[in-house]
Amino acid sequence: MQPIEPTLVSQSLTESRNPRTTWIDRQPTAEVVRLFVQEDHAVSKAVEAIADDIARAVDLIVAARRAGGRLVYLGAGTSGRLGILDASELPPTFGVSPDEAVALIAGGPAAVTQAIEGAEDDEEGARRDLEGIRFAAPDLLVGISASGLTPYVRAGLALARERRARTVLLTCNPRGPFPPVDVLLNPVVGPEVITGSTRLKSGTACKMVLNMLSSVAMIRLGKVYQNLMVDVRATNAKLRDRALRIVVEAGKVSRERAAELLTQAGGDTKVAILMARRGGTPELARETLEATQGVLYRALGEPDQPPAGPTASPATGNAQP
Repeated sequence: MQPIEPTLVSQSLTESRNPRTTWIDRQPTAEVVRLFVQEDHAVSKAVEAIADDIARAVDLIVAARRAGGRLVYLGAGTSGRLGILDASELPPTFGVSPDEAVALIAGGPAAVTQAIEGAEDDEEGARRDLEGIRFAAPDLLVGISASGLTPYVRAGLALARERRARTVLLTCNPRGPFPPVDVLLNPVVGPEVITGSTRLKSGTACKMVLNMLSSVAMIRLGKVYQNLMVDVRATNAKLRDRALRIVVEAGKVSRERAAELLTQAGGDTKVAILMARRGGTPELARETLEATQGVLYRALGEPDQPPAGPTASPATGNAQP
């Protein structure tokens, strides 16, 4: 790959000085805190402005998952850590296997807790990391780079395109140039409070977008019933209690009965709910869920449209995954 000109990095919006925070080194503590809060107001607006692009990226993730592909995050520094944070939450929250949502960070595992000198510039490292997980279509790669110019991320996206995989770039710099990708996600949050510290507004924006990419994709894939995480893995006391409460709520049974059903279902919340509502054996419940691609409301024979009224979606009202 052709190296990025240093002038492009210096001209990135993420490296620009913020005129509103020029004198934070000599302002009162409370005033500096207020400036941080005011600057963060721009983040949600910037993310809202790219909602349609986020939806397009979600649809690509869903298509990749249904084709048997993995969701792979790739980033350096804070961006890589945000990818790890999001990917690591998917197994307990949505019952996804750890090898179905993978996060790679420049410099490897050691870079999670410490800066690895030169790691973000290591183009060969990106190719090596992706080859190490045998990345190929139908996998989908989300490159995360606040500037959009990180060599490690750009090299990874180039390899993904070579292998005909779908690609998404998440950046907070409107100035580019950017590598060719299927979807560009570019929440423009403006210069940071501390010049160049992209762990601040850019990091917050990236975290918000990653939350939406993975969570909405999981909703579309049937991992959520109404707004309940029905594929939760009850791996600790808190999650076991949550699974129990979900079966009580969605299965319309007592807590005691919910506990019995969860035991019969081997801890599978969806299966327990289906048994509570429709009766039958765990095996029959699993067959029914398989026939509906794991979408619980369809397994229960409920309509694709939400009921009219205050609980319906104010946007489209369309609940179809």
